[in-house]
Amino acid sequence: MMIHALPASCRHPGRHIAWLAVAATLLTGLTARADAVHASVSPKVSPHDDRNYRALTLDNGLSVLLVNDPEADKAAASLNVDVGSAQDPEDLAGLAHFLEHMLFLGTDDYPEPEAYQGYLTRHGGSHNAFTAPHDTNYFFDIEPGALAGALDRFSRFFVAPLFNAERLESERNVVHSEYQARLHDDGRRAQDVLDQLLNPAHPTTGFSVGSRETLADRPAGEPSLRERVIDFYEAHYDANVMHLAVVAPQPLDELEAMVTERFAGVPDRDLARPSIEAPLVEAQNLPQAVQLQSERDSQRVSFLFPVPDPETAYRHKPADYLAHLLGHEGEGSLLAALRGAGWADGLSAGVTRGDGRHALFAVDISLTPEGAEALPSVQASLFAAIEGIREDGLEAWRYEEQARLADQQFRFQQHGAPQGDAIRLAMNLSRYPLEDVNVAPYRYDGFDRELIAQWLDGLRPDRLLRLYSGPEVEGDAVSPWFDTPWREVAMDDSGEPLPGIALPEPNPYIAADLALIEDQDEVPSLAIDEAGFDFWHMADATFDTPQVEWRFSLQHPAASREAREAALSRLLAGWLVDSLNETLYPARLAGHRFEAYAHARGITLSFSGWRDRQDRLIARVVRQLEDATIDEATFERVRYRLQREWRNAPQDALYRQAHRTLSEALVRPQWPTEALLQASRDLKAADLRDFRERFLAELHLEAMAVGNLTSELAGREARQVAEALAPTLTTEAIPDLTPLQAEDLPELIPTTTREDSLVLRYLQGPDRSLQSQARLAVLGQLLETPFYQRLRTEQQLGYVVNAGYSPMLDAPGISLLVQSPDTDSEAIQGHIDTFLDDFAQRLGALDDDELAPYRQAVHDALMQRDTSLSGRTNRLWRALANDDTDFDRHRRLAERVLTVTADELRTAWPALGDSAVARVSFDPGDEPSDVLALSRHLAPLPEDDD
Repeated sequence: MMIHALPASCRHPGRHIAWLAVAATLLTGLTARADAVHASVSPKVSPHDDRNYRALTLDNGLSVLLVNDPEADKAAASLNVDVGSAQDPEDLAGLAHFLEHMLFLGTDDYPEPEAYQGYLTRHGGSHNAFTAPHDTNYFFDIEPGALAGALDRFSRFFVAPLFNAERLESERNVVHSEYQARLHDDGRRAQDVLDQLLNPAHPTTGFSVGSRETLADRPAGEPSLRERVIDFYEAHYDANVMHLAVVAPQPLDELEAMVTERFAGVPDRDLARPSIEAPLVEAQNLPQAVQLQSERDSQRVSFLFPVPDPETAYRHKPADYLAHLLGHEGEGSLLAALRGAGWADGLSAGVTRGDGRHALFAVDISLTPEGAEALPSVQASLFAAIEGIREDGLEAWRYEEQARLADQQFRFQQHGAPQGDAIRLAMNLSRYPLEDVNVAPYRYDGFDRELIAQWLDGLRPDRLLRLYSGPEVEGDAVSPWFDTPWREVAMDDSGEPLPGIALPEPNPYIAADLALIEDQDEVPSLAIDEAGFDFWHMADATFDTPQVEWRFSLQHPAASREAREAALSRLLAGWLVDSLNETLYPARLAGHRFEAYAHARGITLSFSGWRDRQDRLIARVVRQLEDATIDEATFERVRYRLQREWRNAPQDALYRQAHRTLSEALVRPQWPTEALLQASRDLKAADLRDFRERFLAELHLEAMAVGNLTSELAGREARQVAEALAPTLTTEAIPDLTPLQAEDLPELIPTTTREDSLVLRYLQGPDRSLQSQARLAVLGQLLETPFYQRLRTEQQLGYVVNAGYSPMLDAPGISLLVQSPDTDSEAIQGHIDTFLDDFAQRLGALDDDELAPYRQAVHDALMQRDTSLSGRTNRLWRALANDDTDFDRHRRLAERVLTVTADELRTAWPALGDSAVARVSFDPGDEPSDVLALSRHLAPLPEDDD
């Protein structure tokens, strides 16, 4: 597959959004009406984009994109600054990132540190920011009616921030906590080693996060740290290097007035986007090979080659052309050969570390232990594949096939969530001409053999930088910031390439019939209702795309009865995907996606993509599931991959492990990763063959199709699957997934190798009724900002601090979490206790007028529109899994939320802290809990009586 670079830093874990998603479109230029506006122009848009757009340039040089989306139920804005960690001064590593944090801590008009976040929370909003090597991006979303107030607060960051001196120390501690939280991230560790190998004069090779050490107080006689922050801000933050995108339902004239009034005051310092002249790699140091120690049980190799940054040739995509061929996973591909030899289980190709002039072309391979031993032959096989492209792969038809697929994607884009759109637009404004800001990722302006050959010429053995990582490596050096042991080794080029590597054939899965069907249903209807088979269908044309989403849930009564059965369910799903990888990779490239995943009731088969030719894909998968041979090699490859995942689970982020531990205690049936790992150790291919036979012999089949297809076609395709699988069991034969009551549950300790301390306090509602869900959802909204401000901003307990509504299935609950590198769990528990006592006092003074915006924010979040066909299908599929066959529970809950009163919350609050409370805690050295044993006595949480 192909890979792309990601932003370096994101402020709030758990609030990650798919900012790289290529979805919404841009602007139709109209005449500017405000004095602060110079001009307006028209970028290219997709044929099915019916939104209204306007491009503006303010007098101070700030570029603006306005998108009027009348159907949007959120407003969003993103401002991208063309400055990042590459501009850090040599004596203050992490300064750009520290500045990003400091901007949030008050402005001239809104000096309170919580003014921005508090306003967003009251109005159903969220915010975040990230610092990358060449960009710093700030963004938020909010209820449309509150957009003006949000822009008031947001704009002042870039006009008159206070750089609050009283908060400087606390925010430096937060940055340090963020650094500490990432010390064990193998991706960061590998990049730290890579930085030692690249050109030291290149500004992206420094330490970008920052720490107490790098951001320490300045020596006497030098400008203070706060003064250096202000100096950096004034030297690099300027309207000419800022790009603002706003997506909202308001008319363009109204949006224009909001923006010009608030952002015209951003200083114009006549700056331009920084350019980097120093090469990324020093040619005289190549070829070079190093080994580094990974913390996870994972062996990988990255083959890196210096190439021009492909942004310089985005209209022709030479690097994408090569990445497509080297990253191909179909029959005859490099990965297919490596998998066949038992040497690898994954491969990706693409460009990383681009700086506008230079970049690295990367081929990353996930190795098996046998592949690590055969590294010279893996390398020889890569160069054999490259040579095959050089000899026979530069062909116009291959380029035209990629161009055709890109055109289909562009024509039928689905508008994403406003926040994701705003981020994408603001970042693209900084990189591409305005006319291409939407179409740039899809442009294929013609096959240029010589241009592709220029990039291909860089992929030579004498230009190779190779990084191998594995837990067995012992280094003779340690990287400076992430303490990664590493060593330089000789480049062994004595390996022999694997046979059978070939270029891909023409893709047979490219859709031809892209006609839109106008049928439209409001909700899914039960189209087939039989003893062993339920099929729901909803025709949906609202996203203007001839695509369909299918879900088939193959349910078996014993799928998770024991850990062994649960492990076999995961092995069967993994085998199905893995065994079809080469066969169906062309379908994936053509826009047809398939995945299989195991769950408590069995296995779900998920299909997404074009209506045309989708039936071929579905039929092929069902035939494979029923009849294909489960061979030893594929079984072992899948088992190794799953066991590696389970072995590495204790190294996951600590806050994720805490939530997983809580879920393992309070939801049945569910098995801890340690139990799955243990159960899998003695399994053989014959066990999986036997399990498949038993699994398929006793099935209940539940299916749903949502998208651009008629009821007749949907019924026919669904019936074909049912006839092949022949399900016989009724719904009643399948056990429910049940949330448990957290009564008398001892404190739980996760299984982890992390070295921070943590507390997760979970306040569970009394039952699963809509009324209890409504009350706890509103309480969670009230808690979110004050908990963050108290325990993170003021008390500096750690980087990962959050609170809010956190249901498990339909069981309501509120989670309060703190992860700290410096404060032990007992002290954290005390801080949480004090906060909850103070919050009770706040509730005592709360009136319904003050509560109203919080209720409305929860209501609006529940009723938020679907922004993609897959998102809508997933929502409906979850509703069906929860027996919401009217598909209106979210609406009924939203209505109930608006009736919650302050008196109800005051009445409900004391019981939350006194009865069903679950605690997950950890300090370094703690022994993990036997979660299943400690929770075995728990009873089901009382049912919903609505």
